[in-house]
Formats: sequence, structure tokens, C-alpha cells
Amino acid sequence: MSNAITLKATARTGSGKGAARQARRDGKCPAVVYGHGSEPRHILLEEHATRLALRGNENALINIDLEGEDLLAIVKDIQRHPIRPGVQHVDFLLVNRNERVDIEVPVNVIGTSAPGTIHMIELDHVEVTVPAIAIPEAIDVDITGVEGGTIITVADLALPKDVEAISGAELAVVNVTIPTTRDAGEPAEVEATAEGEAAPAAE
Repeated sequence: MSNAITLKATARTGSGKGAARQARRDGKCPAVVYGHGSEPRHILLEEHATRLALRGNENALINIDLEGEDLLAIVKDIQRHPIRPGVQHVDFLLVNRNERVDIEVPVNVIGTSAPGTIHMIELDHVEVTVPAIAIPEAIDVDITGVEGGTIITVADLALPKDVEAISGAELAVVNVTIPTTRDAGEPAEVEATAEGEAAPAAE
């Protein structure tokens, strides 16, 4: 991801919950930009443009055009509306094109495991260190033909170039297993008696 998405911003002058609510009513999204030892800068973004920019890729590299000043940043936190689609607030971390960043990248399972098996995602995000301009949207885990009883760990992942895992190598990422079913001839669970003791299954 070498190209940053540009979002236009204005400086936020009002403070407090009242000002933030008014900004949202005006179609704006309050945000803060910090990092590299600088003072936090409070800004307003167009909510719709922000929502589109971050949809499906919350690790996007963002170029914030703050009234003619370019600020290169990545997202550290997003607050979304609990019911309606919409971005309530965004925390941005300043970066430069020559540095590496530590960030969590979602796991994306591709392919189909061996017949009769199912897979379970044990670790939905992997923490990695990566160049700021090359953050992957996801880490693909290919389970094509993988047999039951196989656990894919962080050490087994095929990471993109220049991406190094920080999460422990032994951590399970995907578990491919064979589902168990109760034998049709197995007795049903025992029922409790009035005294609270288990009654034996009928023979």
C-alpha cells in the first residue's frame, strides 16, 4: 500500500461534547492527530468521506490535508455509532514514509480445508512490524486441503515482504478440526430426580 488516501480536514476550534455533537449534525467527524512528540491536533473531517476511506481497511495510510498542510498518519482507534452506520471519532498516529510501525492486521482465511473438517479462527489479528507505507490490509491464511487436527500458528504464516510478526510464534491462528457428533445409539442425558440426584438412563 504505497499510496495514501487523502482526506481534507479543518482545525477544530470548539471543544466539549456539545461542540462534537454539533459537528456530527453538520456531517463532520471529530478527530485527533498525535505522535512524533508533537502536541495533539484536533481536527474535523467529512464523515462520509472518512467512512468510505476506512471501510474494509482500518489500517489505511491516510494523508490528512489540514488546510494545505499534509499530515501522513495511520488510524489508531475508531469510534463508530452503535446503531447507525457512521464514524463518531478517529484517533490518528503521525508516521513518515521511512519508518516502521507496530500494528495489528486482521487474519483472512482463504481456501477450503479437507472434506469433513471445519476451521476455527483462534487469533483474528496478528501484531506485526511493517513499513508505514506497506501495511497489508490482511494476512491471508490458506487452508486449502488442510487435514483435521492441524493447527496453523504464527510461525506458519506466509507473511508479505518486509512484514515481521510480533505476536508469539507459537500462538495458534487457525485450528482445522473434525467435528464430533453424538452417536445415535448413545443414551440421552440423565434426568434429575425430585431429590436432585441423577436418575439412571432407561435400559
